Amino acid sequence: MHSAEPIIELVGLGKEFYTASGPIKALDDINLSIGRGEIFGIIGLSGAGKSTLVRCINYLEIPTSGTVLFENKSLTAMRPREQRLARQSMGMIFQQFNLLAQRNVLQNVCFPLEIAGVSKKDAVDRAMELLEMVGLSDRSKAYPSQLSGGQKQRVAIARALATKPKILLCDEATSALDPNTTKSILSLLKEINKTLEVTVIVITHEMAVIEAVCDRVAIIDQSHIAEVGSVADLFSEPKSKIGRQLILGEAAERVIQFGDSKNVRITFDGRSSFEPVLSNMILACKVPINIIHAETKDINGTAMGQMVIQLPEDELDQKRIINYLKTAKITHEEVKSL
Repeated sequence: MHSAEPIIELVGLGKEFYTASGPIKALDDINLSIGRGEIFGIIGLSGAGKSTLVRCINYLEIPTSGTVLFENKSLTAMRPREQRLARQSMGMIFQQFNLLAQRNVLQNVCFPLEIAGVSKKDAVDRAMELLEMVGLSDRSKAYPSQLSGGQKQRVAIARALATKPKILLCDEATSALDPNTTKSILSLLKEINKTLEVTVIVITHEMAVIEAVCDRVAIIDQSHIAEVGSVADLFSEPKSKIGRQLILGEAAERVIQFGDSKNVRITFDGRSSFEPVLSNMILACKVPINIIHAETKDINGTAMGQMVIQLPEDELDQKRIINYLKTAKITHEEVKSL
């Protein structure tokens, strides 16, 4: 877990972009404190300002107003050389990996070390050590075009860690990857956070990513911070409208009507009592149901009896549930209202 000591503080941060049709506010009065050693998530819908925020943290974008403090020092007040060193303390990985196509894996990881003036031998030693850590030491001679998406992202992580940064900024680092690869990249980030004690800042639009790795999270909405809190608190009780929408999904914003809709009788005739049939169905279909009548009992670990449920009025929702019951081979029939 993170210590109380902040490694990054954003104070009254604002960023405007000047366009032909006038200024656009990308960030407005952002105040955030990120503790050393934590995995901190920043989530928002696309266009909310997440990527601009992460680029202001490492000064790839210069804020229009406010201050970025890195280890209690203002990036604004730093001389160019100090700014460069501060930036070397922040590794970054992107959605599209951004590897150099004409360089092999080893040369890609060595690249930031060359820029930092590290000797070739030391650079190669450091790069091999990192490739070992991300599980790619056997692919050091391969070129990016020969790698899968997940492998490319591992190389990008190794490269971002080359200069021994204190912070790793991940801008939508898993959104181009499939769910299994995403899982393995997220567990690698967790591992790096623990073993190298690197503070990880994760920018994403996916709540599942936040849930999987983060300690705390800030929700950004329309250039403002809507709420900040521990992931556990946020999931159990989101305070902002956007928080409820992100966590509970569109269902939170959608009024489910039952009215005079269909009723379905489900018969339990020998399934295990420990199989949560209804919970599974609700989770799979992401649709609520209304239990009208139930008489089930557990006989030596098998469920016997029946239950009548009412489906929502929306036809698509009804189809989802009926299809689920068919696929799961659960005995059911439509019944008239009780």
